Amino acid sequence: MSTKLPTRPPKLHTLSAPRFAIVASEYNPDFVQALVNNTCKELYQIDENSQIDLFGAPGSFEIPVIAEMVASNHRCDVIIALGLIMQGKTKHAEFIAQSVSHALQQIALKHSLPVIHEVLLVADEKEARERCIDKELNRGLEAARAAFAMLRVKEKFKNKSQPR
Repeated sequence: MSTKLPTRPPKLHTLSAPRFAIVASEYNPDFVQALVNNTCKELYQIDENSQIDLFGAPGSFEIPVIAEMVASNHRCDVIIALGLIMQGKTKHAEFIAQSVSHALQQIALKHSLPVIHEVLLVADEKEARERCIDKELNRGLEAARAAFAMLRVKEKFKNKSQPR
């Protein structure tokens, strides 16, 4: 587990505003909404022209289905998946987390589209609070910063493919 957030990247200097799709679980709403709020706030901090579309999913397991629909419609530059899976007494949470992780990776590869994976598997509410609400390890901030880092990579490839 990372104990330090990446630094805030500088604003991209492109002609168009960056377009983000956030696919967020509606389950565990106090924690997930904090992730959404922190992600959006950080996206706007990095570039005030950011365009953000928000898509709700009933739970974390449904996030990949909606992410696939978004990716298939070419509606964004980056997809950010936000959710919280709390470990219980069975292995159910682990199965969901593995399935979601695999599906999100497949969507990213299939569409050559960055998918930032912040569907968190946590042990308890204390850990959820640390990752979703507190500022020190906030995964919403991390998601936004990773999204801009991936936009930079996309821009490098786009610029290299243009005729000289």
